[in-house]
Amino acid sequence: AINGMLTSLDPHSSFMPPDTYKEMKIDTKGAFGGLGIEITVKDGILTVISPIEDTPAFKAGIKSGDQILKIDDKFTKDLTITEAVKRMRGVKGTKVTITIMREGFEKTKEFVLERDIIQVKSVKFKVLDDGYGYVRISQFQEKTDDDLIKALQSLQPDNTALKGLVLDLRNDPGGLLDQAVKVSEHFTDEGKLIVYTEGREKDSQMRFTSRKGQKQANYPMVVLINSGSASASEIVAGCLQDHKRAVVLGTQSFGKGSVQTIIPMSDNSGLRLTTARYFTPSGRSIQAKGITPDILAEKVEIAATPEKKDGMHIREKDLENHFEGDKKETVDEKKVKPAPYKTDEAVKSDSQVLRALDLLKGWEILKAMGKVS
Repeated sequence: AINGMLTSLDPHSSFMPPDTYKEMKIDTKGAFGGLGIEITVKDGILTVISPIEDTPAFKAGIKSGDQILKIDDKFTKDLTITEAVKRMRGVKGTKVTITIMREGFEKTKEFVLERDIIQVKSVKFKVLDDGYGYVRISQFQEKTDDDLIKALQSLQPDNTALKGLVLDLRNDPGGLLDQAVKVSEHFTDEGKLIVYTEGREKDSQMRFTSRKGQKQANYPMVVLINSGSASASEIVAGCLQDHKRAVVLGTQSFGKGSVQTIIPMSDNSGLRLTTARYFTPSGRSIQAKGITPDILAEKVEIAATPEKKDGMHIREKDLENHFEGDKKETVDEKKVKPAPYKTDEAVKSDSQVLRALDLLKGWEILKAMGKVS
């Protein structure tokens, strides 16, 4: 009865029995048993916000926007989000069948997934090319900011500033608000507004500004988002976009701009209530709208690497009896000679990351030409 009253308010309000409340607290610490899917209710249907990277759901091909119609033999229209999560979680090695409807499917499809201990590594990083870094945040958890600091330090040995950074928030379903604020602080000047909330009660009206601390150099940034980017990831993307600190590239984000407050009860159960809405520094509401990228870029399959494509074309030097050019390279020629991507194969096949990297390199070229400051 309590659940019925709460879910009639909005999809994110619910009652959590003691065992569910306990699991929720484990969730934010980054380890739990289940499938690795972040879900919500959209238009009355249980919907995937995003699969969590390197989990059973991710590996099975579950996608953002998938509609979950059944969990085993139970139709989800009769379930709250809390009940659905409870059904998907369980002992490692046990199996669960979820019935999915997806845009483009002619009929539903069943996915049989094996539960596993979900160890979510919040932050991953790598060097894309000389001087260009890549940081992936898969979820905002208790140690996300600590892990980000370590990642940025590793990408900048001896305090050498990056030429550019790609911050990947695709399929990041969100998480802890304080971590989204801390992440944003690294890239925003002291005193700048990061996000604010508005609600009916006074204590739900909050403003978060960037505090004093070690800031990153003002190198160019590209933030990647998609339809699986929600909540905390939308806060970071919206903040950096509004302050013109980063170019946002990708597709429209999910649009979860509501604040949930957890109220612990005396019997170890909990109430999750929607109490406010998030707004970006410029006053944009995220709720049901999401963040619109500066550059719309769908992820497309790359059939061949640049090296392979290069072999498909014939140049003057490939012709028989061609004249040789001047063997001596001028200083200018050395400067403009394009270097091949030095990153791994996974990145070479990711069209959005490659576009982001090209954008950062283009900025560096324009700067050398004196076209940008």
